[in-house]
Amino acid sequence: MEFSELKTLENCSEAEAVVVLEKFIANYSQVFTFPDLDGELKRECVELILEWLKKPQIAPKTSIACLQAFRILSRDKTNMQALTTKNALDTLIMVAGIQHYTQQDINDVAVTICDGDQTVMVEAQKCLCNVIFNSIEAQRYCCKSGCVDGVVQRLKTYGDPDVQFDVKFFDMRILFLLTALPACIETRPRVRYELHGFTYLMEVLDLTLRDAESQDRGLTDQQVELCAEILKILFNLTISREKKSVDEEEEAHFMRLVSILHDLLMSTIMSKDKKEDLQSHIVNLLINIPADFYEELLTPVVEDEKGVEKEMEYDGKNMEAISVILDFLDHRLRTSTKNVKESLAPILHCLCEACRHNRAIRKFCRLKVLPPLRSEVKRLPEEGDSLRNKLCKLLTSPVTEVKDLVAHFLFILCKENVSRMVKYTGYGNCAGLLAQFGLLKLGDSGQRKGDYSSNSEDSETEEYAELKDQVNPVTGRWEAERPDPMAGMSDEQKEYEAHQLLNTIDKLQRQGVVQPCRVSDEGKPVPVGHVLELLEGQGGAEGGETVDSDQD
Repeated sequence: MEFSELKTLENCSEAEAVVVLEKFIANYSQVFTFPDLDGELKRECVELILEWLKKPQIAPKTSIACLQAFRILSRDKTNMQALTTKNALDTLIMVAGIQHYTQQDINDVAVTICDGDQTVMVEAQKCLCNVIFNSIEAQRYCCKSGCVDGVVQRLKTYGDPDVQFDVKFFDMRILFLLTALPACIETRPRVRYELHGFTYLMEVLDLTLRDAESQDRGLTDQQVELCAEILKILFNLTISREKKSVDEEEEAHFMRLVSILHDLLMSTIMSKDKKEDLQSHIVNLLINIPADFYEELLTPVVEDEKGVEKEMEYDGKNMEAISVILDFLDHRLRTSTKNVKESLAPILHCLCEACRHNRAIRKFCRLKVLPPLRSEVKRLPEEGDSLRNKLCKLLTSPVTEVKDLVAHFLFILCKENVSRMVKYTGYGNCAGLLAQFGLLKLGDSGQRKGDYSSNSEDSETEEYAELKDQVNPVTGRWEAERPDPMAGMSDEQKEYEAHQLLNTIDKLQRQGVVQPCRVSDEGKPVPVGHVLELLEGQGGAEGGETVDSDQD
C-alpha cells in the first residue's frame, strides 16, 4: 500500500475510511522508519487522520484505526513537525481524556473516567508517549498545555474499579516522560508541590497494596508494572532535592513513602522477573530519600507476633525488609555478568547510606555479611559463595565505581576500623581503599572518626582464635608455617640476595613496569625517585654501597 492511498480518506464514508486505515496498519505494523516518506505527504496524511478523529459521534472502531495509524507514523523521528502541531497535540490530549479542567469546570461538570471509551483513550495515550519521547516541541507543549494537570487530576479517579489498568499505566508513562526528559525539568517541582502529585502518587501505591491484600493474594504483574511506573516518577520528583533541608510537610511525606516502600518490599509478587524489577526501582528511590528516614523500613517486633523468624529480629526490630535488600544484592551478585555497575551500584549505595546512618541496620548487615570468622579463614576472603566472599572478589574489580562502593560498604560494616577491615578482607584487597582514605600508616589502632558506638563488636570465635597467629594479613587467609628460605645462609649471602632484589625493583621501575612508593605521614602512598629511598629510616646500605643498576 502506498502512502498516497491515505489521501482517499478525504472523500469517503466512515466504513471506507476504516478499510483504508486497517490496510495501512496491516502493511506497516512492523515498520519503524519511513525514509521514503516525503514531509509534505506525511503532513497531509496526518491532517486527514486528525479530521476523522475529531468528527463527532464516529464509532470507537474508527477512532482506534485513526490513532493506530497515527502511532505508526509517530515512530519515525524525522519530519515530526507534522505530528506535533497544536492541532495534533490538542486532539490527542482531548481524546486521551487528560485535558486540563479548571476548578470551575469541575464544579459545573462531573469529570470522570467514563467520559470516553477507554480503549480509544489508551490508543491516544500511546500516541502521546511516542510524540513526547521523540519531539522536544511536544515535550514543551505538553508541559504548558495542561496535559500534566489533567493526568494528576485523573489520579484521583484510580480508586474507581471501572478504570482500566492500561489507562492508569499509560497515564503514568506520560507523567514519567514529562518529569524525566530534559526539556521538562521545570515540571518536577510543579507536580510535586503545586499539583500535590507526590501525595496522590503515594495514595495510588497504598491503594494498590490494599487491593492486593484484600484479595488475599500477591501483587499481579499489572499491579507491579503500575507500581514500577509510579516509583520511577517519584524518583524524578526527588532526584534534585536537597537532602539536608526537610520541612515538616516533607518529613511526613518521606516517612509515609518509606513505610510504603517497606510494604512493597515485603509484598508477595507472583513473577520473579517482576519482583526483581520492582525491587530495583525501590532501591533507586531510597537513594534519593534522606537516610534518616530509613528507620521506617524497620518495624517493632510485637511479643505475640508470629511468623517473624528469629534471625530476622535484631534489637527488638523486624529486619525483614533489610534482609530482602541483602537477598536482592546476593541475587545480583550471582546473576549479573554484564552491566555490573548498573546492576550493583544502586544497591551498594543504598546499603552504604542505610548502614552509615542507622546503627541497627549496620549491625544487622554485619551479622549477615561479615559474621564472626571460623574455619573459613583457611580460604582466601574472595573464595566461596557467601556474601562476604562475593563482595571481597569485587574489591579488585576493574569497574572502579563498584569496587569503591563495595570497599566503602565493608569498611562501614567494620565501623571504619582498619584492623577489622584487614581481618575480613585481607590487606591486599583493601589497600586501595586505605590509600584513598590515607589510612595506610594507622596500623592496627587506626580508625576513622565516625558516628559509631564505642562498644566492640569484634568478638572472636574459638576456631579463629586458634588460627589467628598464622593468618597472613596480606591475603587474609590462614597459612601453614613454612620453612625460612634464608635459613642456613651466611650474612654475605643474605646481603647479596637483598641487592639482587633492589636491582630487580630498580630495573622494573626504569622500564615503567612498577612504581615503588613509600607511605607518607598522611598515610598515603608517595612515589619514590629511586629504590634506595625505600631504605631511608632503616639504616640504608652498608658502607655507602650503591646498587648496580646494570646487573639483572
